[in-house]
Amino acid sequence: MTTAPPVGQPATFLARLTASVAEHGPLCVGIDPHPALLEAWGARSSAGADAAGLERFGRTVVESAAGRVAVVKPQVALFEAHGSAGFAALERVLADARAAGLLVIADAKRGDIGSTNDGYAAAWLTPGSPLEGDALTVSPYLGVGALDGAFATAERAGKALFVLAATSNPEAAALQGARVADGRTVAAAVADTVAARNARTGAGHGIVVGATVDRADFGLSTDAATPVLAPGFGAQGASLASLRTLFPDDALVLASASRSILQAGPDGLVAAIDAAGAALAR
Repeated sequence: MTTAPPVGQPATFLARLTASVAEHGPLCVGIDPHPALLEAWGARSSAGADAAGLERFGRTVVESAAGRVAVVKPQVALFEAHGSAGFAALERVLADARAAGLLVIADAKRGDIGSTNDGYAAAWLTPGSPLEGDALTVSPYLGVGALDGAFATAERAGKALFVLAATSNPEAAALQGARVADGRTVAAAVADTVAARNARTGAGHGIVVGATVDRADFGLSTDAATPVLAPGFGAQGASLASLRTLFPDDALVLASASRSILQAGPDGLVAAIDAAGAALAR
């Protein structure tokens, strides 16, 4: 049984996500400044990284997504590749997104021992931090329990973690599909642990499940109450129109698409976002 947050505490991430998806739909637009996209957008010089172009790329995506989608998801590694200039650009992109009322999932896939996880959580989930987002993707493969401090940091601020469960890269299957002592798969054990934490806190932590994987191969239920972040739509092969076929009973699924939208370029971005939203609505 979940409970409302105490008086004076922020609304839970689950409440904010549910309201935003109800208003704007389940599309999550990735902000992925791949080198080829930066070049196509005129945001990369022949000499290499263009910090001003990188920032312009990210902020243009935010401006185009504002009022049209519930969530944006910056791919942190592609900003990090530009060093300090990339982090400075990301800070401004995140600030723009928060000011526009968009929920932000920082796709950083952090995961380490407890004290280091606490540092990651402080950087990405603490209100007022330059890198503040609303949620953070994390890896549970040093043990889900090692994330306890990060879970707690998120909950205090009305934020959440999205924990990798069944990812679409083929290298992951041997680990995520392996069986633990009670017969569950690793992916299912991760998902169950996240669901149990949500049942205690009502926070709305989620799991990451690739849209291109067969969940039965990973022992995952098709009627999960846990929020799901589903990358793999568009360029990776899954069709946005198939969202409810792929995730028929899940309560709350975010369909993440990036390159298939971003390749429209700055002038075609709004139309591409609207078309993606319409495909999901069908």
